[in-house]
Amino acid sequence: MSGSVSRSNSGSFDGGSLIFTPDVEVMSREAAVGMSSRSNASAGGVSSGGGSNNSNNNNNNNNNNNNGGRFVRGLVIKAVCLAGGAFLLKKLTKSTTRWDHARTVAQSLSGEKFSTEQAARDPMTYFNLRLLTCPATVLADGAQVLYFEQAFWRTPERPYRQRFYMVKPCPKEMKCDVEVGSYAVRDIEEYRNFCDRSKTQRPQSEEVVGDIAEHLTTVYLSECERGRRCLYEGSTPPGGFPNSWNGATKCSSELTIYKNGEVHCWDRAYDDDGNQVWGVRQGPYEFKPGYTSNVNGSLAQPDLSTFSAKRNDDTPSASLTSE
Repeated sequence: MSGSVSRSNSGSFDGGSLIFTPDVEVMSREAAVGMSSRSNASAGGVSSGGGSNNSNNNNNNNNNNNNGGRFVRGLVIKAVCLAGGAFLLKKLTKSTTRWDHARTVAQSLSGEKFSTEQAARDPMTYFNLRLLTCPATVLADGAQVLYFEQAFWRTPERPYRQRFYMVKPCPKEMKCDVEVGSYAVRDIEEYRNFCDRSKTQRPQSEEVVGDIAEHLTTVYLSECERGRRCLYEGSTPPGGFPNSWNGATKCSSELTIYKNGEVHCWDRAYDDDGNQVWGVRQGPYEFKPGYTSNVNGSLAQPDLSTFSAKRNDDTPSASLTSE
């Protein structure tokens, strides 16, 4: 210091203090230097410590951010997995209603199907037939009524069998999914080629209901187990249904619906002694959607002349339910 100034309590300078000015100045300088050093050291220490703390804080913040990001990502992944699992579980466990089964069967039976391929393989046993089925009406209880006709492939305009099929769920007390009932048509001439006509030229719904005649048979279908080719399969009850055509007293039917649209049906009738009096003996008719061509691209047709050698009791009975 150039001069140490002391103030009195009154605020004026104290002259007596000037006697010790040199020593006091040295001491003051040393003290000032010491304090400055300590202050700088302390400041430096604080600054250094502050830098370290800031670095640690930054690292902690980064770690927290990383941990937070991982946590959020984990939550998102879990949410996606849970949502996907819930959707898959819902898809796998979605129950099929009784009416869903009935609609599937009605759709599978509808359309044009042919036994052309089977008849080409074994013309001595199977005729080349055409089945044609289409929706006719829906009853008040939801049952779907289909019109069905069967003809030789070469003469589809002249069907030799005409039926109504009533498709609805099986009664709850029965162990099956869908029942397909066969009914006679009251006026077959009025319904001939029903499916090939425009809707305006067909009998209308109220007429169809009135033209459903006597009940003939009923096939009870159950959904096929997973892993099999078929969708539904079933038959008439063990005792069959009464039938008097060609010496028969009862008849039975077996029906299988496949995933590729094929329909296999096997109709047989028996007399009082249990002898089969009509229907194919070897196995069911196999009907496939649309036409089937051979390897040369032409329609695979059996030689119709061979049919004359067939036995009289091997009539072309290949309806979805029996005569």
